[in-house]
Amino acid sequence: MLKFLQKVFGTKHDKDVQRMLPMVEEINEEFQKLASLSDDELRGKTDEFRTLIQERIADFKTELEEIQNRLRTEDMTHEERMDVYARITELENEEYTTIQATLDEILPQAFAVVKETCRRLVGTTFDVAGQPMTWDMVPYDVQLMGGIIIHEGKIAEMATGEGKTLVGVAPMYLNALSGRGVHLITVNDYLAKRDSDWMGIVFSR
Repeated sequence: MLKFLQKVFGTKHDKDVQRMLPMVEEINEEFQKLASLSDDELRGKTDEFRTLIQERIADFKTELEEIQNRLRTEDMTHEERMDVYARITELENEEYTTIQATLDEILPQAFAVVKETCRRLVGTTFDVAGQPMTWDMVPYDVQLMGGIIIHEGKIAEMATGEGKTLVGVAPMYLNALSGRGVHLITVNDYLAKRDSDWMGIVFSR
């Protein structure tokens, strides 16, 4: 019965893939536009993304700075301070929501920048964990989907050979644009060193 229903309605995996296909198509469309840019112009995209985010949250930051200054300089009752702290929490939540909405908006462009950077690295040899390694990776659609899933805060389960190492680069780049930092955890010390050297090549460009 379950298999019959899955054939009729599709599995969650099938639905997730269908949901992400338009996003992947948009990433690839943006990717095609980047080929004509110089290396400096491609790097400039990062500043464009950062500027957009900062513009979107400028009002929140201004009000937060004003409130912090009030806390330092004004005498307030306990109730007044509680109201001020409540407003700080509200502003921080609104700022976070705005950042997330902006990241969702620029995801296709940011992922495309990562893909184009990878394309330009093809054939270049680097030292990775003490060994020479020639870059030969440009994200496939399945890797872009994995990156989208990670950005959404979900678990992306990928089979051996589907390029898990590269999958994390695009969502890390995207979320780092907010200036709040990003952490990727690897439990194996050697892989942590190797992948830091290996994928760090993309970020250094």
